[in-house]
Amino acid sequence: MAIRRSSKPSQTAVLKQILKRCSSLGKKNGYDDDGLPLDVPKGHFAVYVGENRSRYIVPISFLSHPEFQCLLRRAEEEFGFDHEMGITIPCEEVVFRSLTSMLR
Repeated sequence: MAIRRSSKPSQTAVLKQILKRCSSLGKKNGYDDDGLPLDVPKGHFAVYVGENRSRYIVPISFLSHPEFQCLLRRAEEEFGFDHEMGITIPCEEVVFRSLTSMLR
């Protein structure tokens, strides 16, 4: 009996793709030679949240939390990840702040 492999990429691979996409926005004003935002510390990435698309800087360690991964899946379903602005999280700011305060 042969073991059948899933055609879906592993969760780790998906998270790496997400991180690469949100941190490789190209060379523009405010970006370094590697295309990373100058105001985002190493080990962090920017997300945009809520109706007003407020920008939050979050640690990469959040990617390992199931609650944050759920937000990323919703973001991918609703907005996708292939756009210039970065990752947009589809939830209210107060909910996002509450969740992230529990993850720290």
